[in-house]
Amino acid sequence: MNVPMQTGGARVDALAEWNAMLRRVRERVPFYRERLPDRELASLEEVATLPFTVKDDFRSTYPLGLLAVPREDVVRLHMSSGTTGKPVVTAYTREDLELWATCMERVLRMAGVGPHDTVQNTYGYGLFTGGLGFHIGAERLGCTVIPASAGVTQRQVMLLRDLGTTVLTCTPSYALVLAEAVAASGGVDGLQLRAGIFGAEPWTAGMRREIEVGLGLEAFDIYGLTELGGPGIGVDCPLHHGLHVFEDHFYVEVVDPATGRVLPPGDEGELVLTSFHRQASPVIRYRTRDRTVLLDDPCPCGSPFRRVQRLLGRTDDMLVVRGENVFPSQVEEVLLRVAGLTANYQLVVDRQAHRLDTLEVRVEAAPDAAREGLADRLRERVRETIGLGVDVSILEPGTMARSEGKARRVVDRREL
Repeated sequence: MNVPMQTGGARVDALAEWNAMLRRVRERVPFYRERLPDRELASLEEVATLPFTVKDDFRSTYPLGLLAVPREDVVRLHMSSGTTGKPVVTAYTREDLELWATCMERVLRMAGVGPHDTVQNTYGYGLFTGGLGFHIGAERLGCTVIPASAGVTQRQVMLLRDLGTTVLTCTPSYALVLAEAVAASGGVDGLQLRAGIFGAEPWTAGMRREIEVGLGLEAFDIYGLTELGGPGIGVDCPLHHGLHVFEDHFYVEVVDPATGRVLPPGDEGELVLTSFHRQASPVIRYRTRDRTVLLDDPCPCGSPFRRVQRLLGRTDDMLVVRGENVFPSQVEEVLLRVAGLTANYQLVVDRQAHRLDTLEVRVEAAPDAAREGLADRLRERVRETIGLGVDVSILEPGTMARSEGKARRVVDRREL
């Protein structure tokens, strides 16, 4: 059955969108041509018969094996911040950037942002999609944009106070750092902040409350990922009852992580997304590894877009630390390249009140290994690999518990 979706005044025929996208992708992307049936879908139920795209597909076709346009039509490339093996590269045509800006403008509007606002964007600019994604959306909306980028907390607080920032964008953990710095410099009196849009890492309802009190604003949750073009896939509305997915541009499914079977609304599973309109880097049925629930009941806010529940975690072993993706296998590969260390290790992730997430690498030294400079060498190698500063503890041989089954490589002390 094909039921058109009502989206913001325009009825979107999802089946027609699927068939148009499939024709384009089969013609232009050999990877998909070999995997997709050479026919049109007769109903949306047949979507479930199409193969998934997974992260390993991006690695096996690195860097641009999924490109669907001539290289001369590509005007920008972004890259994932941290994955095992090769990073994910995503390409954009001018039309893709227009689409991205449209989605990001919609994110801002759903958070109550308008042309009169001043947006302080503290997401990192560069290969990471967050900074430029928010930037183009805010400019399209007509806001004043402060491209502060990440870090230098005291300067960020100065900008908040001196430039009359009304909207803040950053990771939620950095929002807590800013809240602490604001409190130390006189509190929220005099600030004009009223909204913040936070994402790129897991955060709790408790963190939302702390951020809202500490910065004197209303906090909104945004969702996106590099594989689908960056932030701008969905956002929560002022009622904060889940994240509205922009179904005129993305097709949303929730599947059983073990079997891949499509689950009905209300059942928890793995989020799967398809991009309808991306020209350079179209993606079909991407398994995000994020756990959520599809909510099918209408939202009282009146949005035509269905919601997914606030993300419940991951189906794989990936950690998100300060907006960076970290896999235990990445660290293990580094350990094996540093003389004097063993493969007996553990990663400890913690989050103290009002502070950024911390990542500690605990590892046993090899017997008779020279200890001088060992921690510094490992710390530098890990930073080069995952892009994060870490704490390092070098332990005596035999210190760590041994397991007959799976070793417990990760201890996550955060309340997620």
